[in-house]
Amino acid sequence: MPKQQKKGVTLDNVSHPRSRKAIKMFKESKKHAAREKTKMATYVKQNLIGEKLLWFKERIPTDVTICSKSCIDELLQTYLSRFDEELEQIRMKHSIGQRKNRQHASREDLIRHTQEREKEEYNTCGMEMPNLLDASQVKILREWNGELRFLQNFKLVRLGKKHLQESSTMDIDELGTTSEKPIVESTETTVEALLSEDKDEKMTE
Repeated sequence: MPKQQKKGVTLDNVSHPRSRKAIKMFKESKKHAAREKTKMATYVKQNLIGEKLLWFKERIPTDVTICSKSCIDELLQTYLSRFDEELEQIRMKHSIGQRKNRQHASREDLIRHTQEREKEEYNTCGMEMPNLLDASQVKILREWNGELRFLQNFKLVRLGKKHLQESSTMDIDELGTTSEKPIVESTETTVEALLSEDKDEKMTE
């Protein structure tokens, strides 16, 4: 008679839920879930960084090798106000018919939360962005085709009001990169992730 294949060990065919096999399987399942969560957080972070780099790539002046501090400050101010038009559309929809319920309330709250956090970063530690004060980094950004696998070529820095407006003797070497590799395994991107997922959806009614 042909030999029957052994069935894989699952929680269903473990005799006792507190047995060593069951405990081992539970630990392995927990580790697998943690790894998947970390991978997802990394993927979200990569996409967010990629979208930000593309935003700056499309707005760098074509006739410069590096950006001046005033140019970068202007770019950051534009970046901070990128949701203003959408907020105005939401306000207009609220005013029509004097509706009591807030339409698109979750979207509006997410945008406002993001704006508050980014403005605080701009006024304190600085916002994470490509180093447009470095000619080699500007060149890399110009030639970047948008593929996430090339993010490791960028050295992100934090720039804000105190770097661009209050300091007149700032040197490139004084800027600390945010990390050796910009792909940070972090879960502190929930708001931006949701905004990224929703940005292409059309508002109804």
